[in-house]
Parts: sequence; structure tokens; C-alpha cells
Amino acid sequence: MSGLRVREMTLADCDRVAEIRTRGWQSAYQGLIPQSYLDGLSVEEDAEHRRTYLSQGDDSVVNLVAEDTGGEIVGWVCHGPYRDGEVVTGDAELYAIYVHPDQVGQGVGRTLLTESVTRCTAAGHGRLLLWVLKGNDRARRFYERAGFRADGAEEPFEVDGVAVPEVRYARTLPR
Repeated sequence: MSGLRVREMTLADCDRVAEIRTRGWQSAYQGLIPQSYLDGLSVEEDAEHRRTYLSQGDDSVVNLVAEDTGGEIVGWVCHGPYRDGEVVTGDAELYAIYVHPDQVGQGVGRTLLTESVTRCTAAGHGRLLLWVLKGNDRARRFYERAGFRADGAEEPFEVDGVAVPEVRYARTLPR
């Protein structure tokens, strides 16, 4: 999608980012996560969580939004330090990337991911890691096309009493 502008997220963006994240979960994780959980997601609660988190000013976490040519936010990405348990490593982690369901396949995700990779490289991180639901084939293909590879690590993730395994992907960043 040409004409996208990526910029830092502000408090004023929280409602739209919460809508994108919530609708993204409900769309991308249908059939992978219990429907009762997806149906119970609240845009308002997510927005309040984002406002609280952004207000705390954790400078180690980068939140970016993508705007279309009309100024509407169509995607959001968040990255920061990778934690191995409680230990912060020299690597970075892509915590989240969501595109409004109406915009999937239009290059928004690729643009946001490219910007995160660029910023993590500039910050001197050796690798960018992320966790993805093992059964989320579409997302896994997206990351693989962007140069990420599953590194063999798996982690249990439980939603409403249902095990939903995640796999870790990694991409070495240029020095």
C-alpha cells in the first residue's frame, strides 16, 4: 500500500489501536483460540490498558502506527527488549503487530514490520525474535517471507483452559 505513514503512537491513538488489535484477534485467531474468549474481548478495556501503559512512559518499548493517505490508522506494531524469563537480553522482540482486518494483504503489515526491523537494527540489536501461534499458518508465512525462521523454541499459551502453543521465530539483524 503506497502512501502509508508510520509514526510513533500517541495517547490519542489508543482507541483506534485497541479497535485494530481486538478486531485483529477476532479475525486472525478464529478457530485457533476459544470463540468464547474472542467474543469477550472489549475494545474499551483494551483502549484503557493502552492508555495506562503509554502514560507510564516505558521508553524501552516502541509503539508505532501506520496511517493511510487520509490519516486513518490502519495498523500498529510494538517492539522492545527481549526477555528470557526475567533477564533482558541484547536481542529485541516484536511484541505485537496488527492490521485492521479490512487492510490485511495491502502491505500495511509489511511496512510496519520493515520499520520495526530498521529501528531494532539501528538500536544495535543482534536479532529480532517473536512468538506466533503454532497453528497460525498465515502469520507464519508472513514472517517467513520477511526472513524470520522458527528456531525450535516452543512455549505453552493457555486461553480459557485450552492449550494454544506458540513457536518462536528469529531473524538475525545486520550489524
